[in-house]
Amino acid sequence: MKIGLGADHGGYKLKQLIKEHLEKNGYEVVDYGTNSSDSVDYPDYGKKVAQSVIDNEVEKGIVCCGTGIGISLAANKVKGIRCANVSDTFSAKMSRAHNNCQMIALGERVLGAGLALEIVDAFLNTEFEGDRHQRRVDKIMDIEGGFTCQN
Repeated sequence: MKIGLGADHGGYKLKQLIKEHLEKNGYEVVDYGTNSSDSVDYPDYGKKVAQSVIDNEVEKGIVCCGTGIGISLAANKVKGIRCANVSDTFSAKMSRAHNNCQMIALGERVLGAGLALEIVDAFLNTEFEGDRHQRRVDKIMDIEGGFTCQN
C-alpha cells in the first residue's frame, strides 16, 4: 500500500517517525514535505496529501501538525476527502470502519510517539464495513455536492 505523508513544522518530527515506521513495515511512502522544522503553512501540506489521495497517487494519507486540527481542516477542504483528526486507536479504527476516511491527522504536540504509531497501525489495518455505513458516508458526500470517491 502506498501512503502519502505531509506535515508542517509543528508535525515534522512526528511525520519522520511515522515515515520510518511505515517503511520498516513494508509500506511505500510518498513524502510531500515539509522537510525541516522551519516554519511553513500547514494548509499547503494538507492540500498536497489530500489531492494525492483524490488523484490516486497514494491510497491513504497521514498528515501532522502541532495539534492535527489545522491540517485536518485544510485536507477536508479538498473535494472528496474525509480526514479525521484522531488521538486514540478506537477513533482511528472507526474513522475507517464507519466513515471510510482516506486520511487521518495527528498532533505532534498532543500525542506520544508510541500512541501515534499505534493510531497509524489501527487506521491502516481497519477496513470499511460498508452496508449501513455506506449510506451515511454517501449522505456526508451529498452535503459536499454529490462528489463520490471510491478510495
